[in-house]
Amino acid sequence: MVSLKEKMIHRALLLLSERKVDAVLGFQRGTIPMMSHPILIRHPEGADQLHWDSFCSTNLANYLPQRKERIAIFAKGCDSRNIVLQILENQIKREQLYIIGVPCQGMLDRRKVQAELNGRELLGVRETSQHLHLLGEGFMDSLERSSYLQENCAICTHRNAVIHDELLVEPVLEQEGVDRYEDVRAIEAMTASKRWSYFEELLAPCIRCYACRNACPMCFCPVCFVDESTPQWLGKSIDPTDTKTFHFLRAYHLAGRCTDCGNCERACPMSIKVRQLTKKLEKDILELYGYEAGLSLDQSPPLDTYSPDDPQEFIR
Repeated sequence: MVSLKEKMIHRALLLLSERKVDAVLGFQRGTIPMMSHPILIRHPEGADQLHWDSFCSTNLANYLPQRKERIAIFAKGCDSRNIVLQILENQIKREQLYIIGVPCQGMLDRRKVQAELNGRELLGVRETSQHLHLLGEGFMDSLERSSYLQENCAICTHRNAVIHDELLVEPVLEQEGVDRYEDVRAIEAMTASKRWSYFEELLAPCIRCYACRNACPMCFCPVCFVDESTPQWLGKSIDPTDTKTFHFLRAYHLAGRCTDCGNCERACPMSIKVRQLTKKLEKDILELYGYEAGLSLDQSPPLDTYSPDDPQEFIR
């Protein structure tokens, strides 16, 4: 059976050789296990660098805004939803893109897997549909794949590309009956003072590196509000008030635009669960407007549009 990797190499080679695109955006195997990383290939002879495994988790849409060339992109479900939003927000044109949908069974959380190693050096990884085999000096551990999924992947309900020019393989079954907001409801049930304490503790480790912002496919403002100097909205230190303000305002900026791709949490060096902020607003947008981000080019995010029958319960 031809592997996904071989199919990717074949499609990239063909598209570049026939000059249908100027570049192909995909993944390359990292120099150490579990560290696959994005690669932009411009020449047919580079196509064999393409790779695919359960650690190709980065949202490739993050590399699209303001590009000028014609690009083929291998897109998971979350990647494709961000592509939709970027097209709607004029960050790239639909005709520039050749979108190759890659059905996704969920990406694995490298930090969870590393915790199982207990400091042992990992020399290789072998995957099956149900298991992950870790290979090292004098050991081979077998892990149940489903237990090590990224948290956003475990509750994902859009694993297939919502927009594409072709599908690399047949679509996978979408998950049904998933409770995406169990953790959000638990926080909502807290008293106001407990919620405030919860978020103070959640964000306390933040070192203001802005990795979450830089990794987000929808954070593409020419000048971020934290970098404004006239006026200066926030200080540059890790003052707790400034830190919370950054996270809260960034979350509000993503209301109706976040696809819960998990890029922010993957990038955070302090392992802060910043998705709990964006998921709360995702839940509110769904309940108020019945909208999920990036599912259609025919529907803009609710906060980008106006309708006379918009919910207005907040007006007194």
